[in-house]
Amino acid sequence: MKQFAHTFFTLLLFAFAFGQSAYAQGQAESADKTLSPYFEVKSDDPRVDALPLKSTSAEVNIAGVIADVTVTQVYKNEGKSALEAIYVFPASTKAAVYGMKMQIGERTIIANIREKNQARAEYEQAKSEGKRTSLLEQSRPNVFQMNVANVMPGDQIQVILQYTELLVPEDGTYQFVYPTVVGPRYSETPVANASAEENFIVNPYKHAGELPDYDFDLKVNLEAGMPIQSVKSSSHKLKINHPGLNSAEIALDPAEKKGVNKDFVLDYRLAGGKIESGVLLYEHGDENFFLMMVQPPNRVTPEQIPPRDYVFIVDVSGSMFGFPLDVSKKLMRDLITGLRPIDKFNVMLFSGGYRTLSPTSVPATQENLEKAVNLIDNQYGGGGTEMLPAMKAALALPRVPGLSRSMVIVTDGYVSIEKEAIDLVRNSLNQSNFYAFGIGSSVNRYLIEGVAHAGMSEPLIILDETEAHDQAEKFREYIASPVLTQIKTQYNGFETYDVEPLTVPDVLAERPIIIHGKYKGTAKGSITLTGFAGNQPYEKTVDLSEFRPSRKNNALRYLWAREKIKMLDDFGNLTYNAGTEAEITALGLKYNLMTRYTSFVAVDIDPANKGKQPVTQKVALPMPENVSDYAVGADLSIEEVVEMGSKTEVKMARVEWNSLQILLPAASLKLLQSLEEGDPSDLILNCLGENFKGKFTLKLTISRSGKVLGIKILGLNANPETEKCLTAQIRNWKFKASEKNQSREIQIPIELK
Repeated sequence: MKQFAHTFFTLLLFAFAFGQSAYAQGQAESADKTLSPYFEVKSDDPRVDALPLKSTSAEVNIAGVIADVTVTQVYKNEGKSALEAIYVFPASTKAAVYGMKMQIGERTIIANIREKNQARAEYEQAKSEGKRTSLLEQSRPNVFQMNVANVMPGDQIQVILQYTELLVPEDGTYQFVYPTVVGPRYSETPVANASAEENFIVNPYKHAGELPDYDFDLKVNLEAGMPIQSVKSSSHKLKINHPGLNSAEIALDPAEKKGVNKDFVLDYRLAGGKIESGVLLYEHGDENFFLMMVQPPNRVTPEQIPPRDYVFIVDVSGSMFGFPLDVSKKLMRDLITGLRPIDKFNVMLFSGGYRTLSPTSVPATQENLEKAVNLIDNQYGGGGTEMLPAMKAALALPRVPGLSRSMVIVTDGYVSIEKEAIDLVRNSLNQSNFYAFGIGSSVNRYLIEGVAHAGMSEPLIILDETEAHDQAEKFREYIASPVLTQIKTQYNGFETYDVEPLTVPDVLAERPIIIHGKYKGTAKGSITLTGFAGNQPYEKTVDLSEFRPSRKNNALRYLWAREKIKMLDDFGNLTYNAGTEAEITALGLKYNLMTRYTSFVAVDIDPANKGKQPVTQKVALPMPENVSDYAVGADLSIEEVVEMGSKTEVKMARVEWNSLQILLPAASLKLLQSLEEGDPSDLILNCLGENFKGKFTLKLTISRSGKVLGIKILGLNANPETEKCLTAQIRNWKFKASEKNQSREIQIPIELK
């Protein structure tokens, strides 16, 4: 019976049969169609190579706490027509992308950093002139789009980009993460109103379990500067060689050649759990840069922790179906059952709508804990991901007087409203603390890290089920007792400016305090940090005479600029003004960095394509590991949908899935898309029971405002109590208001075998 909920929720997303064929054939979008990913439909035109991306690889050099990464994408046209390849791919939210070049045979074209619109214009002009050209644009701080145009038959073009990032250890462990795939995003934005930054959402995906068409490789050269204690990966099989005590050469096992459906995660520890601590200096002619890392004291546990009020906001949408939701269930059991009797809590579940365990927070009694666990255990995953309304509704729940409230968000982050969510957190810190758990092998780290950043907390990523318990324990440590609070920084005889962050928030995890900045003259004097560890004063002074500027630290220039951009834009306010945009653009152009407003463009000199315009091919992405097809739509091929009428308009669809059949008119599908409140799976789970077999029809009358006015249940031989239960469930449904300002009827014939 679980399959009913899965399929039903999927149908809420969009009329799947029409959606697949329309995208695949490139037909015009309807005015009310929203941005949606879609399943790959390969071209049957023998003249067109539908798989132009042949491989993507990364070479990572880690020196101390700085990683420098070179990514190489190989495009080859094995068809007979000129191509434009479009590839959407992720990167770390911490990455400072500072270079790109295009290699054609023995010729290398260095890309230029340009204002975004100018770069796009140069690319389009070069494409129309038949020149080989490439364009790298930022859609999100962790999502990039590569366009490569006029790839001629037989051409092999390499596009090489470079970025650097800072590695900050936690509890003595350093972690390098290389994201490999952009997960499908849920969006309610109409195509007609979408910005260029949102176009990446409309991208083809392979079905769950299908291998990507391109190969993947990654190598890491690690020079730690101290003896290495251990190196491991929780995500991929590795081959590791140690040339010396302080170094390691790490390569992917050949079996991982197609391992681009999950983030690559590398963890390493130094002997004795030591971490890099001190100051790095770099002089760049007109500007000098410094970076200070200071290890805070060990955690101090207070004798008495005051009671808290927790609201757990849990994603049960289609992309969470299966493994991610199973992990969430385990996490929630650990979090909820770990509450103390003096605490209060509530649970809000969201997908296309939302619902709560209780209208108000309840005491953490054994009875209430069991109710919460049962509620979560009965979720299967399906529907859209309306996260923002759920967050707003959670904030509007009645407060428990005198208790500190914490919102705990559990999601894979596959939404397109990251900035809106981050802004909501930033503007609501006087109402609640915020924490975010990212669930899955390729979570949207921009959202998870952004919520943590705005909420002055720590991002928590759970890659697999084995980590759920440990992360729940870590969360309890975070909220029970910060490591260091009331932190102040004093510069003694050291003339600094443009320091980030301006103020240091409480340190929750046992990880270094990081301060970026510039300085004038020579590096002299000292830097003093003060604060409180528990109820004891803390002070740490760093003597700058112990450190010398080095050209090896040239990444500090990019890292400082990237940190500045992060503060202005990544996690910045939606309503910032044109002055902020100009400042971000100037930073990108001055420091040769990719930003929201700057892009890299490379143009070959000589035209190669003097014929027709190139055929555009989007690279189909693999579904992230353990994410089901419900993240995109129904796992159905065209053959499994019976169409009655023209091929471009589905009038009736019979969905066949194992022993389950659901017959749905197209009009019903469209109306179900507009369901704002209510959970259709409750009809089965709460009223009919999991062993129900039979068929019946729901006939609903819906008001202009979206309320259910009339309910008729036809063909169901059930007792009055069952029909009363069904009616009560449906009565709480609410649809979007009618665009035509009139009531309407919907009929849903359902057959379950």
